[in-house]
Amino acid sequence: MKLKSIIVDDSSMQRMAVAKLVNNHPHLTLVAEYSNAIEAKNGLKNNEVDLIFLDVEMPIINGFDLLEALENPPQVILITGKPDYALKAFDYDVTDYLHKPITLARFEASVRRAVGKYEQMHKTDEDEEHIFVKSNLKKRKVILNDIKWIEALGDYIKLVTDEANIVILSTMKSFEKQLPAEKFLRIHKSYIVNLEKIEKFNSKNVEVGGRQIPLSRNKKSELAEALANV
Repeated sequence: MKLKSIIVDDSSMQRMAVAKLVNNHPHLTLVAEYSNAIEAKNGLKNNEVDLIFLDVEMPIINGFDLLEALENPPQVILITGKPDYALKAFDYDVTDYLHKPITLARFEASVRRAVGKYEQMHKTDEDEEHIFVKSNLKKRKVILNDIKWIEALGDYIKLVTDEANIVILSTMKSFEKQLPAEKFLRIHKSYIVNLEKIEKFNSKNVEVGGRQIPLSRNKKSELAEALANV
């Protein structure tokens, strides 16, 4: 198992040093290097990445700015020459924080932490199929069967469960791709429902947990077909 990694640093010398460490590590593979946050953000749209080695001090857009701009960032190991960023770093739920100059021992300790976190996040549990979402700068495990419905809130969406409402920065279209199609259906531009939680429906509404959720006219037949296969 190798974590697909990228390096984001405006210093070519620093990128070269980190790249050497990454390339020599048995659990990492380097997929790209970027000299600024804009390049990195664009690159992340086209590359599936497990880990970012991210420099904090970059011109125009720094490392923290990049993290705030990413909808669903992978694991991040921050790299900086200033130790006073450490507290702020962990507000962003980063995996680790490396201070320059990076030693081999400290680098390997960070990677072990990232590998352990990756393994924990990707454990398969057939009885509890789940996803991870980012809410309030923290990654949170959500059991799919606990979700009753998903509701659009402008630039955000709300996951409604029995225990809590979880608000995350995402589009409905993007989040829908993470859900198993046999369990969830988008019944309206602003609503996705868990098919197993539907109590009844008519031509205009679906009832879930006593709540009336609007049903688009063009989705009625698709809903009936989906429910027949649940």
